[in-house]
Amino acid sequence: MVQFQQSRFDTSFAALSDATRRGVLERLGRSDASITDLAETFSMTLTGMKKHVSVLEQAGLVTSEKVGRVRVCRLGTSRLEHEAEWIERYRQLWDARFDKLDKVVEELKRKENNDER
Repeated sequence: MVQFQQSRFDTSFAALSDATRRGVLERLGRSDASITDLAETFSMTLTGMKKHVSVLEQAGLVTSEKVGRVRVCRLGTSRLEHEAEWIERYRQLWDARFDKLDKVVEELKRKENNDER
């Protein structure tokens, strides 16, 4: 189970690591689009866009189907819930660490002010 989740996270985060792929997800969030439309939107070749879509498909973030001679893309079934939970745990950890740091800084300021008096 842990190995499966780690592999899934690796695939998801690798897919999201590229600005073009994040842009494709944003674009597909508004409406379905063909590979040709996506390639034109991002000023790239069809081959390049097909590679980006393939990475997104492997992560479950996008699905595509051939409709006649056109390949139509839409958002996939992955809602990134597990990835968001993982990120949230680390956000909470860092928030707690920064809260402790704030307390240390405040204490140092109090001591400094008392020393000046």
